[in-house]
Amino acid sequence: MMNTRLKILNATKFTGSVTLLLGTLILLYGIVSGFNSVIGIGVGTVVGAIFIFLMGMFFIATEEMVENTFKGIEITPIKPNKVVYLKR
Repeated sequence: MMNTRLKILNATKFTGSVTLLLGTLILLYGIVSGFNSVIGIGVGTVVGAIFIFLMGMFFIATEEMVENTFKGIEITPIKPNKVVYLKR
């Protein structure tokens, strides 16, 4: 199962870093050229890259927690006895 976590981690790192680099370049272009709308797009792209990275880390942590939880012993129900409960 470690292989799937490593794949998710690598995909998250690659996607997050490319998006962060693109967002930083867009942000710098907007600051240098003075276009306010381009600055907003750059900031949004940087925030999106951070969100992608955090969601990837959440998926990895969730998968590890599900894998490592104590499964316990399966409880088989006992045959019901012949007790009659009185209604009020």
